[in-house]
Amino acid sequence: MFLLSPEKAHHFTLTILKIILSIPIVSSIFRNFHSVKDSRLKRTVMGLDFENPVGLAAGFDKDGKHFKAMASLGFGFIEIGTVTPIAQKGNPLPRLFRLPEDNGLINRMGFNNEGLDAMVERLKKDRPKNLIVGGNIGKNKATPNKNAVTDYEISFEALFPYVDYFVVNVSSPNTPGLRELQDKKPLTLLLSRLQELNNKKSKAKPILLKIAPDLNQEQLDDVIEIVLDTKLEGIIAANTTISRSDLNTSEKKLMRIGNGGLSGKPLAGKSTEIIRYIHQRTQGKITIIGVGGISSPKDAIDKLNAGASLVQIYTGLIYEGPQLVKQINREVVKSMG
Repeated sequence: MFLLSPEKAHHFTLTILKIILSIPIVSSIFRNFHSVKDSRLKRTVMGLDFENPVGLAAGFDKDGKHFKAMASLGFGFIEIGTVTPIAQKGNPLPRLFRLPEDNGLINRMGFNNEGLDAMVERLKKDRPKNLIVGGNIGKNKATPNKNAVTDYEISFEALFPYVDYFVVNVSSPNTPGLRELQDKKPLTLLLSRLQELNNKKSKAKPILLKIAPDLNQEQLDDVIEIVLDTKLEGIIAANTTISRSDLNTSEKKLMRIGNGGLSGKPLAGKSTEIIRYIHQRTQGKITIIGVGGISSPKDAIDKLNAGASLVQIYTGLIYEGPQLVKQINREVVKSMG
C-alpha cells in the first residue's frame, strides 16, 4: 500500500475491504478474529453502551461508506465525517502525505465529502442496529463564518435520527477561517444554538466539541467554560496540529509538503497533556474522547489514565494495521488486573 500515493492507498484498501466483507461468512470470521470479548471492556458513556473503548476517528470514513466494514475490525464505535451540508471536492491534490520517519501524516484534505444527503441515505439503508455511530459535522468552505451556525444546524437536524452522538468540528486547520469559530463569542453562539435544537427533541443526543491541540491555556480555559455553560456532553481532544516541532522528518521535506494538519505519533504527548488538564480542571465533569498519536496499547492506556473515557485511532491504523484495535483492547483488559 505504501507504494501507492496515500490517498489512493486509502481508497483502494477500503474498497477491497468492503468487497471482501460483503461476504457474510468472511465478515463473521473477521469480526471473531479482531474482537476481544470481555465484559470488562464494556462501558456506559454519555448514556450509550459501548462494547469496548476503542473507536475509529473521524476522517477515515468521511462519507459513511465503510462503517459496516470497519466495525468488523473490532471497533467499539465508529465516527463518520466530517460532513458538510453541500458536497465539496476539498483542496487540490496532492493533499495527504506520509511522514514514515515520524509515524505521522500531514493532510490538507479540506472537508472533501459527498454531502449530507448522500450520507443520510447510506445511514438509512446500511446502519447495523448494534453499532454506535457518531456524526462529525462541519461547515462548507464557501459559507462565511457569520453564517456558519446555519450549516451546523442543517447537518444536525438531518443526521439526528441516524447517529448516536454528534461532534462539532471547528478545529480543522484545512478550511480557511474555521478555527476562528473556536473563539469565545462565535463558539458560544454555535454550541448554544445546537443545544437549543437538541433540547427540543423528545430525547436529546450527546454533542461533543472537537478541539485543536494548538490552543493556549487561556483559550483552552475558555473552551472548558463554554462547554460547561452550554451543558455540552464533552470534548474530543485533539484534532491535528499545525506545529512541526521535534520531528525526525527533514526540514526540506516538510517545506516541500507545505501546509496541513499533522497527525500520528508526534501528537501523542500533547493530546494526552490536554486530556489530563481538562479532566483535572473540571474534576471529571466533562466526558473526554482521547485521540491523537495512538500507535500502541500504551498510548491508548495513557490517555485513559489521563481522564479519557474512550479513545479513537486513525493514523496508528495506517502504520500498525488493523490488529492495533485488538492489541489495545487486550492490554486494557490486562491493565485492569
